[in-house]
Amino acid sequence: MSATTRQDTDTAQLMEQILYEVKRVVVGQDRFLERVMVGMLAGGHLLVEGVPGLAKTLTVKTLANTMRGQFKRIQFTPDLVPADLVGTRIYNQKTGEFSTSLGPVFTNLLLADEINRAPAKVQSALLEVMQERQVTIAGETHKVPSPFLVMATQNPIETEGTYPLPEAQVDRFMMKVLVDYPTDEEEFVIVERVTGPAVTVSEVATTEQLASLQQECRRVYVDPSLVQYAVKLVSATRTPEKHGLKDIAPYITFGASPRATINLVEGARAMAMLRGRTYALPEDMTDLVPDVLRHRVVLSYEALSEGLSADALIAKIMAKIAPPAKPLEHEKLAA
Repeated sequence: MSATTRQDTDTAQLMEQILYEVKRVVVGQDRFLERVMVGMLAGGHLLVEGVPGLAKTLTVKTLANTMRGQFKRIQFTPDLVPADLVGTRIYNQKTGEFSTSLGPVFTNLLLADEINRAPAKVQSALLEVMQERQVTIAGETHKVPSPFLVMATQNPIETEGTYPLPEAQVDRFMMKVLVDYPTDEEEFVIVERVTGPAVTVSEVATTEQLASLQQECRRVYVDPSLVQYAVKLVSATRTPEKHGLKDIAPYITFGASPRATINLVEGARAMAMLRGRTYALPEDMTDLVPDVLRHRVVLSYEALSEGLSADALIAKIMAKIAPPAKPLEHEKLAA
């Protein structure tokens, strides 16, 4: 067995162990869990949206418990201030000097629970740390631990007492994942587990192993044609008429930024790695397109008045722009 094959096997086993531990607590939500794993491998932040009671917080907390790293949770509330997140300078009366007290963002996995419960000034405090992996307090820069991931949960905007996230912050999330209600069968198992004996999750991975997996993920091969496909998809959200989508142009005020293209490629790499491959296929990217783009497409008033969603417009774009052929697909057709 070659060193590369052995490494791939070790990676697959570690991923299986992490998922097994999480699934001992969380019932169903396979698609959500897959996106969380993609975010971890690609080093991208996740925004998770769903009504209360769908195990959003439980999933992230359970995942954190499978790793021997630092995990902190911030419960966002309307009275929160930026210093509660990043930290502040404290005056010591005895010494007459100021000292820096670092906030809860200095951790490996940060759970921002119900992020849309806090006003924009608090949400904006996360901007620098999410992008630059550092915090500036009183002109002094402090690096956060590596790896660093933010997983934020929010209730739908229609829920009472919430604030919409600033566009600049929303763009820093790699994916926005929508969590739906469980099936009747899954809900039966959920009730049995919650009302039964408590399950203790085992630590199966370290932050060093996660950092190693992230480096390995960057080595997954992405064909230039797949990168070009990502560029076309994102470009179509900005200038639909150039891609033969003139009919949806009035519905989009602002399209996705280049971060969306980068996240599509990084996400395809992570998805390919999760599926046991060292190269990305078109379906690795197409599976993630709605999650990567839905929060970056700003709809016009016309779209909102007609009840159109970002997902509906993204589906039209994907229907118009065809993904590249799979490797060797032309040889199969010829045969």
